[in-house]
Amino acid sequence: MENGKKGIVMSGIRSTGFLHLGNYFGAMRNYVRMQEDYTCYFMVADIHTLTTHPDTRELKPNVQRVLAENIACGLDPEKVALYCQSHVYETGELFMLLNMLAYKGELEKTTTFKDKVRQHPENVNAGLLTYPVLMAADILIHRATLVPVGKDQEQHLEMSRNFANRFNHRYEDVFPEPFAFNFGEELIKVPSLDGTGKMSKSENQYATIFLSDTDDLIRKKIMKAKTDAGPSAPNMPMPDYIENIFLLMKLVSGPDTIQKFEEDYNKAAIRYGDMKKQLAEDMISFVAPIREKAESIRQDQAYLRRIMEMGAEKARISASATMEKVREAIGLKYY
Repeated sequence: MENGKKGIVMSGIRSTGFLHLGNYFGAMRNYVRMQEDYTCYFMVADIHTLTTHPDTRELKPNVQRVLAENIACGLDPEKVALYCQSHVYETGELFMLLNMLAYKGELEKTTTFKDKVRQHPENVNAGLLTYPVLMAADILIHRATLVPVGKDQEQHLEMSRNFANRFNHRYEDVFPEPFAFNFGEELIKVPSLDGTGKMSKSENQYATIFLSDTDDLIRKKIMKAKTDAGPSAPNMPMPDYIENIFLLMKLVSGPDTIQKFEEDYNKAAIRYGDMKKQLAEDMISFVAPIREKAESIRQDQAYLRRIMEMGAEKARISASATMEKVREAIGLKYY
């Protein structure tokens, strides 16, 4: 890893599901910018997925696809540590030691744990309960101070700070406090095509543009996007679902295209069919190169193996140095 950078960034990337447009504009684009100025550890969270008992035959293709899509979006494995959680064995040791500083009551109160208990009462395993401790170990193992997280993970990040402070208080100062980091700007929320909420892999899949979607599928999805008969008079307020289409256009179309359709709307002369056709073609021009590059990387098994080995080596150098300090602070060094 390069020296002289501003600080250490750590972020986990889920190893299930396909990346979509919301992931790209909400996270990936910022990761690509962070890699220039920060020491970055980007981890594919394969162990975390085991809490939901997936079919583990899917783990390898899922992890490979996530790595390929992240690299295709612009992450450079030479500039960052891009690695699998399961390849950094030191994380398991730190997880075990941090569990001594985590209390059953606080773990049971976390929002995500309560949600999982409600959704899957038949699978309330200890891994679900201690998920925030493992997340803390993932972050603290690199002594990272900057963690790009969404709103839903802020409670876990606060717990990571608590565990770091408890460790420092009980033993000696080893861990800096990690804080949420989103490149100093408002995160972009990419709207879903059905006019409700944001794009998501778990909701209506027809309302989400995935970076693996074919050209024809992108056209179909966008042509089905919710519209209406159009404004009945000039300069009418824009309904939210029409605003959504303009928001998507602002992500992938040129300024002249956006201006043309905004003017048509304000003149009450807009043809949504033409707008959606234009948006579909601009979306294809944006997505197709990422999809094709990711597919090419997925076919190159030797390259993917090299990437994983290189990322694990970088991550383990950092993790080993941290664990030396941890063992010494606790008093686990007897010779």
